[in-house]
Amino acid sequence: MLVLAGCNVTEQEAGDRAGAAGTDSETGTNGGTGGSRAGDFGPPQGEPIHAVTTAPPLVPPPTGRDYPAKVIVEMDVVEKVMPISEGVDYTFWTFDGTVPGSFIRVRQGDTVEFHLRNMPDSKMPHNIDLHGVTGPGGGASSSFTAPGHRTQFTFKALNAGLYIYHCATAPVGMHVANGMYGLILVEPPEGLPEVDREYHVVQGDFYTTGRYREKGLQNFDFEKAIDENATYVLFNGMEGALTGDNALTGNVGETVRLYVGNGGPNLVSSFHVIGEIFDKVWYEGGTNFQENVQTTLIPAGGAAMMEFHLEVPGSYVLVDHSLTRAFNKGALGILQVSGEENPEIYSGLEVDEVYLGDRAQANMDAVAQAASSASAGDLTLEQQVAAGEALFLGTCSTCHQASGEGLAGVFPPLAGSDYIAEHPEQLPQIILHGMQGPVTVNGVEYNSIMPPMPQLTDDEVANIATYVLNTWGNPGGRVSKEQAAEARATNPAFASEGH
Repeated sequence: MLVLAGCNVTEQEAGDRAGAAGTDSETGTNGGTGGSRAGDFGPPQGEPIHAVTTAPPLVPPPTGRDYPAKVIVEMDVVEKVMPISEGVDYTFWTFDGTVPGSFIRVRQGDTVEFHLRNMPDSKMPHNIDLHGVTGPGGGASSSFTAPGHRTQFTFKALNAGLYIYHCATAPVGMHVANGMYGLILVEPPEGLPEVDREYHVVQGDFYTTGRYREKGLQNFDFEKAIDENATYVLFNGMEGALTGDNALTGNVGETVRLYVGNGGPNLVSSFHVIGEIFDKVWYEGGTNFQENVQTTLIPAGGAAMMEFHLEVPGSYVLVDHSLTRAFNKGALGILQVSGEENPEIYSGLEVDEVYLGDRAQANMDAVAQAASSASAGDLTLEQQVAAGEALFLGTCSTCHQASGEGLAGVFPPLAGSDYIAEHPEQLPQIILHGMQGPVTVNGVEYNSIMPPMPQLTDDEVANIATYVLNTWGNPGGRVSKEQAAEARATNPAFASEGH
């Protein structure tokens, strides 16, 4: 993965300059920077500069200038079908073809000439409201752009900070919910302290007609959006955008800066990195920072910057700490840190699966392949078993173990289970509704509680059940999506309490 250095200004130099402006860089408090009335606001110097913008999660290099310039930013509106989860497609409306849109980086005092093109094959007009703009609509009133057209406006970057931008064409909530948002960083004149790595992450809530992970092309559900009942809550527009092969990376001894936004349109983010403490958080993307922060609140349409030093290797999990959003709606990412262990700080024992679920797998290609084959009507038993294994390892293996042996005296074995052999038809019911009460497996009585898993789709239930039936000496067979749907409609006597 490409690594971009943070800035060409040292922390000491930044602290000296900030102190001159009335900021105490040791405490993060300030006596006021003057905001939009006390910047480096002379006329643009030198030749116009074409801004370097980057797709998520990368960040452009620092501006590296000690003078204001004319900066030209060019952005395209692209409506396109992309995956929102494995086997699930969605028609996104985007800036520059990604969710979030490209990261923009300028300097306080710059004069920004903004060009917005709407692709000819778009179905809708669009515009852009940049929260870093001082002017009507943040630029929205000057950038209404029909398909096949281009608009242009100019603004002075008066306030340093990290700002959301988004489409503001009516209905605004629909345009934003379809992925039309991103981040613009306006650097202070002295720049930001140097760090080893920078990434940008933007959370958004999505509202589909189908259930979470229901396969096929899903449409936008306006009623769900009005009710703020999100189907997905995601980092960077797709479940798995920051996990597996797409995980962020770092090394022990490095300092990482995250630029985190919340496009919304509705939900507030409680952003947290499991296993790390933020050394500094520039809350609300502004001038002040707080230190030693565990979780930071990012409102819809807001942003925050955070830095932390990497001490020990392992998988650090990015979540919205409204936790069912992380583990049941997709708001989860990984920072994979490499380097030498340091047992004085941490023993090094690591079990990713407890936190990551199916995202502990390097990728979920088998699930996507099974979904594609199911849609085409040629799903094979082998594909079902492969997809079921990937899902089982993330959903069921913490209790039943990857080997299917269960946990002695607590969770019954699935491997060589006489209960499964006698009642194979109950597998999808048990997965969906859970199980409670005494049960005898291989001559041993168990009396624990298995929670219901109704968040799984019918495809996923069928694949997990098929995997279990065809593994560890079990009798074989297949469970179809239709059988899983029938099981969902039942209310078995053994269902967990609270079902």
